[in-house]
Amino acid sequence: MVGLLFGMVCGTNAQAWWKEEWTARRKITLDTSDKGVAITDPMGTTQVLVRLHDGNFQFAGSKEDGSDIRFIAADDKTPLTFHIERYDSLLSVAFVWVKMPNLNPGQVATFWIYYGNPNAPRVDDPKNTYDADTVLVYHFSEQNQPASDSTSQGNNAKNAGKSADASFIGGGLVSDGKSPITIPASPSLEWTAGGELTWSAWVKLSALQPNAVIFSRRDAKGSFVIGADNGVPFVEVGNGGAPQRSSGGAPVPINSWVHLAVLAQGPKITLYLNGDSYATLNAGLPALNSDAFLCGTDDAAAKNGLNGELDELEISKVARPAGYIKLAAVSQSADGGPKMLQFTADEVQQASPVAEQFSLFLGIAKSLTFDGWIVIALCSLLAVVGWAVTINKFIYLNRIEKGTSVFEKQWRQISGDLTILDHGDADNVKSFGGVADAKAQKFMRMSPLYHIYHLGSEEIHNRIVRSNGNFRGLTGRSIQAIRTSLDGGLTREIHALHSNLIFLTIGIAGGPYLGLLGTVIGVMITFATIAKTGQVEVNSIAPGIAGALLATVAGLAVAIPALFAYSYLNSRIKDSISVMQMFIDEFVTKMAELYPSDIE
Repeated sequence: MVGLLFGMVCGTNAQAWWKEEWTARRKITLDTSDKGVAITDPMGTTQVLVRLHDGNFQFAGSKEDGSDIRFIAADDKTPLTFHIERYDSLLSVAFVWVKMPNLNPGQVATFWIYYGNPNAPRVDDPKNTYDADTVLVYHFSEQNQPASDSTSQGNNAKNAGKSADASFIGGGLVSDGKSPITIPASPSLEWTAGGELTWSAWVKLSALQPNAVIFSRRDAKGSFVIGADNGVPFVEVGNGGAPQRSSGGAPVPINSWVHLAVLAQGPKITLYLNGDSYATLNAGLPALNSDAFLCGTDDAAAKNGLNGELDELEISKVARPAGYIKLAAVSQSADGGPKMLQFTADEVQQASPVAEQFSLFLGIAKSLTFDGWIVIALCSLLAVVGWAVTINKFIYLNRIEKGTSVFEKQWRQISGDLTILDHGDADNVKSFGGVADAKAQKFMRMSPLYHIYHLGSEEIHNRIVRSNGNFRGLTGRSIQAIRTSLDGGLTREIHALHSNLIFLTIGIAGGPYLGLLGTVIGVMITFATIAKTGQVEVNSIAPGIAGALLATVAGLAVAIPALFAYSYLNSRIKDSISVMQMFIDEFVTKMAELYPSDIE
């Protein structure tokens, strides 16, 4: 059983693939050069939105929830951290955020998307997709529930807004301008005077409003507002005096999505529109540690919040590079994303039949009952003992055959005249009258023929000694007695040859019965469970029956190799016994011929 599983594992073909369990992959190219979407400013580590649809991804080849998706770096070894915002296999659409480390401007970066592993667990990790400087990320995919922070900071919204199922990227926030969303104050959202900040979001105006508030924060000492005045985006800062507002530019069209970003660093604040600098304000970030508001202010009576939609709000406590903002605006847009991110055709790895069978066995093993595992353990024990006996016996028979071959070569030189041996001299008998050297004697000692030869020589020696120098040959009665002694030696050698073979016969006879016992008990438990639960379906019956049959497979996996091994070893043992019997006949015949008795 152990050998079967080992063979299945070793039988899989190694390929240049991240992991063989994943059967399909595609290469994704992120092009920030002139051939893609040119970005000349530094970007650093950022999160790239990967939009999946039926034009660039085979949803039918992935799990229903997309939990088998993995993103791997260009080296085809390093997993990239990612998280799935939305995955809908029915509509063939998915939005996945992938953390890309150290992107360089004007270059082409590649990475892989792997999928097609039905046994893969879910590993997407929202908290680690963003670095420690990202303090808030709202995807607005909570379905009329308070927005949840995807970072590790836990800056969740206090109250819920109205959700849009199909917004710019997955879900979104719909605002009527009258019910702002409160973001509670927290240590990670505390601002220092003149500190750093990066704020970004996708915004869609439903109407031209004067001084529509998109984001606001204020207390008695200062204020900070991001908004749109009749379609003209602005950032406004108050540091205890009259508020300062950025200069106006071209208004954004209504009912169109735009990417707004605000970057504060020292005494300067820059407003970005769709990744490009739109306006600047010579003012520093105010010191604030109060609640923040989306689509309105803390003044509920003002009702001057944004009338429109909001999506993908991100706040960082550092000033991100300009390339970071540009990449977000372009890669997340419906137009720029396909230009920047290119997908190659599917590369499919067909799993070997052995690997598929091994995977099925692992799946069946999960349905095995406790008694089934006991049977498997007993069968494994029988298999280990059986293989140990087979290997040891194989080595033993090889040593015997090698020793017998050397013995027969020496025996042929003296068998014509045994009298040349001085049976009173043990060393002379061992060396065949000086013919066999020390090396030959070492090999001969492993041969049963050598043992029988010594036994016969000792019998002759004993009779020569008892004759007190008056040895007159061997009588018929003496020859019969010596033959009986040789037959006793043959019996002992036969016992040595057959030793431990009983374990193989136990495996042959007992393995199938053990397996059958496990199968019968497993089937009984399966049907008892069905009777108790009342679930008579193939899906409820099949796993239990398959698991029960695995016990029979284990029993046969023990018995079949044991049967083959026993037949092979027994055949060689019979040959060895035949050789010993012929040697005894030859030895007795030579002995009777060369030591005739003159006693009638």
